[in-house]
Amino acid sequence: MTAKVVVTCALTGVLTDPAQHNVPVTPEEMAREARAAYDAGASVVHVHFRQQAAGKGHLPSWEPAVAVEIAQAIRAACPGIIFNQSTGVVGPDISGPVACIRAVKPEIAAANAGSLNYLKVRSNGRWAWPPMLFDNPVEKVAAFLQVMQETGALPEFECFDVGIVRSVDMFLRSGLYRGHPDLNFVMGVESGMPADPALLPILIELLPADATWQVTAIGRENVWPLHRRTAELGGNLRTGLEDTFYLPDGRKARSNGELIDAIVGLARAAGRECATPAEARKMLHLAA
Repeated sequence: MTAKVVVTCALTGVLTDPAQHNVPVTPEEMAREARAAYDAGASVVHVHFRQQAAGKGHLPSWEPAVAVEIAQAIRAACPGIIFNQSTGVVGPDISGPVACIRAVKPEIAAANAGSLNYLKVRSNGRWAWPPMLFDNPVEKVAAFLQVMQETGALPEFECFDVGIVRSVDMFLRSGLYRGHPDLNFVMGVESGMPADPALLPILIELLPADATWQVTAIGRENVWPLHRRTAELGGNLRTGLEDTFYLPDGRKARSNGELIDAIVGLARAAGRECATPAEARKMLHLAA
């Protein structure tokens, strides 16, 4: 098991309404929350960009100028922080996230490695939203990987199901991707892998050789046993207001810093310490 752990803070997410939840939107808010996470032990921030107009903060933005302003504010507030950019879009047009990757030049960028029927049913039997396909066919993955290679971003392969984990190994064996494999097991999406620690040994067995891995655990206080087991098995850790609003004791988190404090506590209970940004760069095979 690796003694050090890379801790990522997922600051805000894609659609969470700031009128209902205390999620950051503006460059100043993003920088403040990033700094709180950084001070608590995070060496990576995973960032979604939001529209900045009044009343539009719940909507995503792919405006490069917005992305650059947010990235500059975070980097100024958190010296050495590793910037991980979201890229997820529905449909074949990837021009928005590509423009932001080229403008921001993140050290890491999300590479959604397979498609998923994105579904949720409420307790009354109705769909929580109209059923949708989060489409990530191989040609779309390949287009993103090309841009990441050109800009020097490490792809973080987002894996929503077991078959997607196996697909990443195929990307390597086929030569579609030739770099360091870094996988993110996304667990807790209703129509994907459940947030069940018992799945971790299976997923670890499916990892490509020499891969690094982490878990994104989506849910309420039920996600914390999964984080604990990830720490015990040597994975890297991620939490933040994108993934959960709830602390291990069921209280609602007031900030990203509180969530990072909680996950760092689990890491230390497993005998691990947080990697500094410089250490995280070496562990993830990033340029110094």
